[in-house]
Amino acid sequence: MRSTIENRHGRLGLLRALRAPLVVTRYHDLTASSDGLADRTRITPELRASVRSSGRTRFQRVEYRGRPYLVVGTPVTYEGGRVSGLEVFAVTSLLAEQEHTDALLDSVRGGLPPVLGLAAVLALLAAGTVLRPVRELGRATRRLADGDLDSRAEVKGRDELARLAADFNTTADALRASVTGLRDQEARARRFVADFSHELRTPLTAMTMVTTVLDEDAALLPSDAARAARTVSDETARLARLVEDLMEMSRFDSGAARLDAADTDLARTLLGTLELRGWTEQVEARLPEGIRAVVDRRRVDVAVANLVGNALRHGEPPVTVTLSAAADGVTVEVTDRGPGLPPDALDQVFDRFYKADSARTRSEGSGLGTAIALENARLHGGTIEAANRPAEKGGGAVFTLRLPRHPRQPGGQDGAGRETAAGGGVR
Repeated sequence: MRSTIENRHGRLGLLRALRAPLVVTRYHDLTASSDGLADRTRITPELRASVRSSGRTRFQRVEYRGRPYLVVGTPVTYEGGRVSGLEVFAVTSLLAEQEHTDALLDSVRGGLPPVLGLAAVLALLAAGTVLRPVRELGRATRRLADGDLDSRAEVKGRDELARLAADFNTTADALRASVTGLRDQEARARRFVADFSHELRTPLTAMTMVTTVLDEDAALLPSDAARAARTVSDETARLARLVEDLMEMSRFDSGAARLDAADTDLARTLLGTLELRGWTEQVEARLPEGIRAVVDRRRVDVAVANLVGNALRHGEPPVTVTLSAAADGVTVEVTDRGPGLPPDALDQVFDRFYKADSARTRSEGSGLGTAIALENARLHGGTIEAANRPAEKGGGAVFTLRLPRHPRQPGGQDGAGRETAAGGGVR
């Protein structure tokens, strides 16, 4: 036994270096141990069983009477690996290490809040340095999207954000140049149409006077000359209407159109529209009395006349004009019993020079009637909608003119004398 322990002097020397108490047991001691013995020793039954079954050194950290200990167990063997039946256990206190660890944790806990606070401040400063240019670029982008073509981002530094801001400014410059060019072209086109239409009025007036005389004397002319005179008269009248429509559209485009609004009896106004054009026998009027609104009589007359004229030319009788009122506005509905509008024409019927039937290139209308009607409605703050009546209800096209009780013009006053905001709302 002595020789075996001497041959294991390295392991025992380690245990002595730990200055730990040694406990030497035999297997029968483990078997004979009671719960009372387990309570008095710091060597657990689990560690004893592990050392015995494995035949190798085993370690275990245990708590004994509130203090930590490290227990090391190893079997003692003879030369050749024969088991001696002895087990050696070393127990050393970990209290000093535990106290050092607790002190280190306390130091970390005490120093963590200031370190986190400093890190947060530094992170905010760094984030502000990075995010400030991004926010400025975002604001410049929103201003540009809102129509401010002079919006630019400030370029600072030479990093990626600075290059992005410079690219944004370059794009904004190109966009401003393009938009400015388009606006100039549009202004020139509008001015050309207005000037052209104005210049045509004088010769057209003279031509109209001549064609009127020719119409009166057509019966005295030979048949070919009479037919030619009537053709010239019809085409001159059509050209005169086209010029008037173009001048009216140019006033809308230039923003020169204004309302001359007054409190109006709508039933009398619409009846006058039909009587003036000789449509009272062709149109069924449902015009209840007592419906009043502040409107521009001339513009309402033009809008309704265009809608009724379209229904008479392109629809089928009976054509009906119905007036109704609600708390916030009035409605004029023009219907016919024709084939209605093609599905693809519903979204384009208010476009300028649009004709649902491509074969009607030489029809009486100019293709501007519905566009002018819509512009007049919008000038009042209203709108016009186009739809088709279901076949089970008789079919046909339905045009609905909706007008507010009081018109609203940007930057002006409504019919009641109230000031309106730029967007058209009452302030």
